[in-house]
Amino acid sequence: MAIGLSSAFVTLFDAEVKQAYQGKAELVGAVRQRRGVEGSVVKFPKVGKGVATLRIPQTDVTPLNVGWSQVTATLADWNAAEYSDIFMQQKVNFDERQELVQVVANAIGRRQDQMVLDALAASSTSLTVSNDIGATDSNLSVAKLREAKRLLDKNNVPPQGRHIVLHGNNLASLLSETAVTSSDFNTVKALVAGEINTFLGFTFHVLGDRAEGGLAIDGSLDRTIFAFHTDAVGYAEGIAPRTEINYVPEKTSFLVNAIFSATATTIDAEGIVQLTCRES
Repeated sequence: MAIGLSSAFVTLFDAEVKQAYQGKAELVGAVRQRRGVEGSVVKFPKVGKGVATLRIPQTDVTPLNVGWSQVTATLADWNAAEYSDIFMQQKVNFDERQELVQVVANAIGRRQDQMVLDALAASSTSLTVSNDIGATDSNLSVAKLREAKRLLDKNNVPPQGRHIVLHGNNLASLLSETAVTSSDFNTVKALVAGEINTFLGFTFHVLGDRAEGGLAIDGSLDRTIFAFHTDAVGYAEGIAPRTEINYVPEKTSFLVNAIFSATATTIDAEGIVQLTCRES
């Protein structure tokens, strides 16, 4: 490969990375989003509730006096970089560009997901489902999902836009229940592919172990997973993920670098449920 990279190559690489990471990030599309944020701080508005009053003829109307507040978050800057040695490029029998596209895109997607997970974990929600729901020290079950649904229903959280993020170990436990895998209760996708797309109104997002942290598990093998509404968590982006490729003579390599600036935060803790699942 020549040391001078054409702008067409850089443009192609950036487009490939963007297409790949959009397919890898699991959680950003499940939360409220703000793009093109200017500056380092973003504010998500949060509106309170109001109660209608009885109309009495010939009297002034009573305003709702709805309270407004703001949730503030600070953007963080991130890099996903890797060197591509010009000598090694001639000694491999695979397309290194495509490999680097996947490495960079996956790193961006996982970091975006971790921002959302960290925001969920930091929420001050009082809605919790213990690992004793359904059975003592139990993993994820239909009983726990029903309890999470009940808690959201109690808080008048809209039924549309509900999500649940869980680990593969939790999914395996859930798939052992007849109510999930039987075609009398659910779609055939759980039977044929061993996957669940929606159940009890929740859209499922299944994650595995991740170097960034993922879904935390403690020494007792209790893992905390989350059910949440789209508007309960916000993701803000000041610099959308983009790539740059520069030749570094000292390393006789190209430095492939993806950069982005973003953050995630809890907007409304009343729309977040923490579920504790014992994995044994």
